[in-house]
Amino acid sequence: MSQITASMVKDLREKTGAGMMDCKKALQESGADIEKAVDWLRQKGLAKAAKRADRAAEEGIIILKTSGDNKKAVAVEVKCETDFVARGDKFIEFAKDVVEHAFDNFTNDVEEMLSHSFRGTTMKEAIGEAVAAIGENILLGKAHKAECSEGVVGAYVHSNGKLAALVEVRTTGNEAAALEFAKNVAMQVVATSPIALSAESVDPALLEREREVYRNKAKEEGKPDNIIDKIADGAVKKYCKEICLMEQAYIRDDKMSIADYQKQASKEAGAEFTIIGFQRIVLGE
Repeated sequence: MSQITASMVKDLREKTGAGMMDCKKALQESGADIEKAVDWLRQKGLAKAAKRADRAAEEGIIILKTSGDNKKAVAVEVKCETDFVARGDKFIEFAKDVVEHAFDNFTNDVEEMLSHSFRGTTMKEAIGEAVAAIGENILLGKAHKAECSEGVVGAYVHSNGKLAALVEVRTTGNEAAALEFAKNVAMQVVATSPIALSAESVDPALLEREREVYRNKAKEEGKPDNIIDKIADGAVKKYCKEICLMEQAYIRDDKMSIADYQKQASKEAGAEFTIIGFQRIVLGE
């Protein structure tokens, strides 16, 4: 039998997309004949990954993992081609293993994760093996992580598995109540799509663009020059109530803002709650 070299294994992997160990075994079984090894992998269903690699992966799920003390959380998008596969046990099991790995390494660097040791091989090779086993292209989307050492992280994923949120809440005590508050705010984030925590954290250029739009609109409507700026400022203030989390109406009681809800929850818990950050996660966005 001809000697099997690393370059032969590499060549076979590039031709088929199969895992390194599968390529090595295929070469052993085929007497180091590359073409026979390709056929062996095809017969075993292990050469499908490469053929599927260019297919669009627009479905999938977002999987969350939170630490036992609720101070850390990780969310990972794992994508596939169809919703049918996204709801399958094999795909969900694979996605859970991926988020466990991301959580254990507390990383949101997907490119780095692909080279990590995973399921006895690398993450990249394990994905190729999952593609062969499941029969659809599989990709890692984005990974997200949140941490709050002086409080808790509230995590929420919508029932369709395609929308999720992580919310960091600092607290002076009563972490159980803080966690309930954080989870409710996470549901708010999923439902209302805020882009900033408060007006102070909005890009000034974005606000000025909105202000200019309403200035021009007021001019075209023939409004008096002395009230145009007032009209524009009022429009920007309304805009901030739509895009800023703290100024949004609370989805469970639209008579109060999230800032009001934060004060109420703090008072009831006997501790000071402060939302310090959030992430809204949309599959494929």
